[in-house]
Amino acid sequence: MDIGAIIGILIGMGGILLGYLMEAKYDFGAFIALVQPTSAAIVFGGTIGAVALSFPGKELKKLIWSLKVVFTKKEYNEQEIIDYIVSLSEKARKEGLLSLESEVQTAENQLLKRGIELVVDGVNQELVKEILLSELEFVETKYESTAKIWEAAGGYSPTMGVLGTVMGMVTILSHMGSDTNALAHSIAVAFVATMYGVMFANVFYLPFATRIKAKSQKEQNIGRLVVEGVLSIQSGENPRIIAEKLSLAFTEHTEKPKSDDEYKEEGK
Repeated sequence: MDIGAIIGILIGMGGILLGYLMEAKYDFGAFIALVQPTSAAIVFGGTIGAVALSFPGKELKKLIWSLKVVFTKKEYNEQEIIDYIVSLSEKARKEGLLSLESEVQTAENQLLKRGIELVVDGVNQELVKEILLSELEFVETKYESTAKIWEAAGGYSPTMGVLGTVMGMVTILSHMGSDTNALAHSIAVAFVATMYGVMFANVFYLPFATRIKAKSQKEQNIGRLVVEGVLSIQSGENPRIIAEKLSLAFTEHTEKPKSDDEYKEEGK
């Protein structure tokens, strides 16, 4: 579990609710006014419907997976990966590429495991690069597609909130002759829909999308590092050179990640 994500949500929601409580002179009974089933039905129902209409079903199925990405902490230790790749290169130089077969089951990084399998199987270097980059691209696409869904929800939600408020105001204006106090209460209730829409968009949906993108970028940086390492091992490069090259490559990827086209150009 990623504690940072939980803390972020608690601080965000806590700050909003605390501000509301302070405005209500610490009257906890005021929270009852925020519970409006009608507003919730309009905002959440409308947002879900709009998102479902915007994306195919196979993309929407990834949302559960994306929540796991948001709330699960995945440790990335770049130096450990570099050291492991260097140790593999040392073993390959001493005992041959086939000696790496025993490492397939112990490698924690799935892309690295796949790369070792291809190298041990004797696949030519160009094909190894193509396969690994394709798998890396597939992972990136998966991250990006789910991030777009959350971004879409973040765009629709405030609009549905405004729609709910407008609908509430229409009802209120049609009963202008009623009791003034009841009218004021109805106006306050109408604006709860806008609060729902804006709050959930900015505390949940949009931050989810941003977090998924950040983790995707991290995966891409690590992935490109692995691709370079696997190709270097297959080429039989000196372990010390590999260590220096990977350290430099990681710095470059962190500052400005390379595209797949740039990667392919380097291989020519």
